Amino acid sequence: MAKALLVSPSYFILFIFLIFSSVKISVFGEEYSYVKSINLEKMNILKEKVTHFQLYWQDVVSGSDATSITVIEAVNNSSTLFGSVTIIDDSLTVEPNLSSKTVGKSQGFYASTGQEEFSLLMVMNFAFTDGKYNGSTFTVVGRNNVKAKVREMSIVSGSGLFRFARGYVLASTYSVSDNGDATVEYNCYVIHY
Repeated sequence: MAKALLVSPSYFILFIFLIFSSVKISVFGEEYSYVKSINLEKMNILKEKVTHFQLYWQDVVSGSDATSITVIEAVNNSSTLFGSVTIIDDSLTVEPNLSSKTVGKSQGFYASTGQEEFSLLMVMNFAFTDGKYNGSTFTVVGRNNVKAKVREMSIVSGSGLFRFARGYVLASTYSVSDNGDATVEYNCYVIHY
């Protein structure tokens, strides 16, 4: 008759620990097959530079060629248009007049977020269509206190020549027509590679 092997609980725990200690459990990303380190030289990511763009944002709200369409109306007849949401596909030009050279589009939306003052949440891509920047974008996000002389918003990302972009923009109203069309000067300071 076979004798039962009696093992104390502490030996049993040690035995289980030894079995599982030989199992490799990946904790850090480098041990996963889908995560790899990259060579920054091969991606041409060596030296940051700052590029300044002076552009004019053409927000056309009137007429059949409007580039700015309100898709959600303001609530309770708000004097600040609180709650309204507007989708934009505005031209970015090199001069203040709408007929000047277009170098890109500002595509995204703005939402009126102030109950007491006219302020907007701006979320838009500056998508370039001209020269070496054609096909490249950077994303502007931030609070736009419309009545302020100068408003600052963040550049939070980019694509193409603006991969890994960050920075800020300064917006100043250049003109607003009687029908609500606006031209805003944007000075954009983009840190990129």
